[in-house]
Amino acid sequence: MIPVQPERFLKDLHDLRQFGAAGVGKGVVRPAYSEADIAARQWLAGRMQAAGLQPQFDPVGNLFGIAGETSLLMGSHSDSQPEGGWLDGALGVVAGLEVARAAQEAGGPPVSVVSFQDEEGRWGVTTGSTVWRGKLSLDEADRLEDHGGLSFAEARARMADLAGDWVPADRFTGFVEAHIEQGPWLEKTGEKVGVVEAIVGIRDMRITFAGQQNHAGTTPMHLRRDAFQGLAEFNRRINARFAEIVTPATVWTIGHVALTPSASSIVPGKAVFSMQWRDGAAERLEKMEKIIRDTAAEVAAERDLGLDFGTMLGLDPVQMDDGLQAALAAAAEEVCPGKWRRMPSGALHDASNVSNLMPVAMLFVPSIGGISHDFAEDTAEDDLVAGLKVLAGAVARLQ
Repeated sequence: MIPVQPERFLKDLHDLRQFGAAGVGKGVVRPAYSEADIAARQWLAGRMQAAGLQPQFDPVGNLFGIAGETSLLMGSHSDSQPEGGWLDGALGVVAGLEVARAAQEAGGPPVSVVSFQDEEGRWGVTTGSTVWRGKLSLDEADRLEDHGGLSFAEARARMADLAGDWVPADRFTGFVEAHIEQGPWLEKTGEKVGVVEAIVGIRDMRITFAGQQNHAGTTPMHLRRDAFQGLAEFNRRINARFAEIVTPATVWTIGHVALTPSASSIVPGKAVFSMQWRDGAAERLEKMEKIIRDTAAEVAAERDLGLDFGTMLGLDPVQMDDGLQAALAAAAEEVCPGKWRRMPSGALHDASNVSNLMPVAMLFVPSIGGISHDFAEDTAEDDLVAGLKVLAGAVARLQ
């Protein structure tokens, strides 16, 4: 086993939390390209260099710590949700850093580390790794805007003085990502780690209904072109229509709504909203897309609303590599015998993108209360250390 140092790992994890620390408990506010995010990446670059790795930022702000000519790649992301927790993404980066550092100290094997940019999707879905894998061109990414209208090009310009060349994917033999589960199952069963078998697919796009802004007191109901009422009717219909094709594991969310002009006494003239859906079958994702587009068009026609579909972003379901899974499973049985499981991931991760370039695998540790994307997100430190030791054991088996 690679001789990792749990205390050093936990200190780095807590130190990283100080960048953007907010709210109660261990909350973090570190959205992609924010001051806190950029400062955290610069700090990580320094820790990588101190560990004997070569830090390199690419044109979109993905940060690599490179070991040797060819190596295994480990990591995740270090940006957070607008109100996030201290472990989502950060765990995978810091755990990868500790394994890479311990491997350097032990004389090998070489392990590189990455913190991908904008995994949380401020500009869509796993933006940094999507561009790195080549699914989204840099020109296309630069035209994306966040919910406040800031373009990706404007945001990444904040890191222009750090940006270097692209890191070739062919210098890595595989990718292993550690992450909190972000769900309740490991905690409920008292298990220490989960070896991920597959990651669900995701689709995400913005939809706009355009009506007529008008006076809320003098405009008769039957003459209104109310954009919000269009959204409300759309939501009602897709819930009913999805029920005919989905499984209990399928999820869909309207998570962001912007009304114009968003005033109490004005009939909304525009409703812009996010539509996201996830499932383990690509065919079902396609069927859901057709229902979404057909239903939106139907509602717009009935209510005399303009309709616009934004760029659809997403990733297909991904199976984890058998060999990497086997190494993680063997290490899990050694570290926590009988207290681990194989399981799917209902959340999206950078590993989905990287799977198009190399073999990938993922390891989960429990989330207290199943809570994530919230200031209350947390994991017991002994579970964090167990996950670290499983990662180290797996890497040793891959030599």
